Amino acid sequence: MAADTEPLAFQALGLVELLARAHDSSEQRIVSLCRRGVTSLGPVAAVGVPAAFAGLARTTLDQLGAQQAAVVAQIRFPAGGTAIEAIAGEVRGALLAGADEIDVVFPFRALLSGNADVGHDLVSACKAECRLQGRLVVTLETGELRDPQLIRSACRIAIGAGADFIKSCTDRLLTPLSDQAARIMLECIAEAGGQVGFKAAGGLRSLEDVRPVLRLVTERFAPSWVAGQRLRLGGSVLLDDLLGRLGLIETGMFY
Repeated sequence: MAADTEPLAFQALGLVELLARAHDSSEQRIVSLCRRGVTSLGPVAAVGVPAAFAGLARTTLDQLGAQQAAVVAQIRFPAGGTAIEAIAGEVRGALLAGADEIDVVFPFRALLSGNADVGHDLVSACKAECRLQGRLVVTLETGELRDPQLIRSACRIAIGAGADFIKSCTDRLLTPLSDQAARIMLECIAEAGGQVGFKAAGGLRSLEDVRPVLRLVTERFAPSWVAGQRLRLGGSVLLDDLLGRLGLIETGMFY
């Protein structure tokens, strides 16, 4: 085991964003997910849930003493959509229910067909709902876009329209986050002065998967940038690996 494994695992633990799946979510599963995210070493950075469960997640985390863990409301995951007015209404409802962040899927299919305007309009409308409260996350689905120029275009559109975070994917694809996609996203964030956060998702199942992400981030930004307000690591399996490396599952301290 590398000498830096335990410190790195502890650092990564505070960056984890647990992700619920829309197709298998229920009140019981959401409560269980929130409980998983509150460890003896502190809570994870965030819990992502379908928008309908945002209020339940916020209440559960608060009852567990994890007020600092953000509730991320996933809007129309994983397919997304282009019905801007309806999606903006769902954003409004999730914020009123207690969501701290809103996660919308960038209309990547429209971009693939040559329509960049709908992406800008969708993100702008969602940002307008978040101006008084809440941060806006835009999930790009880089595994679907694939082409570096399309990924760069999606990043710039999302950031220009007001995204507070850009995220690599909904984690529904088997394709892991590529170094190329991560580099492009971080380059676009740097172009914007480093004021937009980065959420890495897709294939992050262990500390070894996290190492290259952290390396890319620290090559681009100062060490202080590696914090939950700027960087998130999406994946529920990842949490199990980190806790195991920190000896919490084996000692019965998990949950």
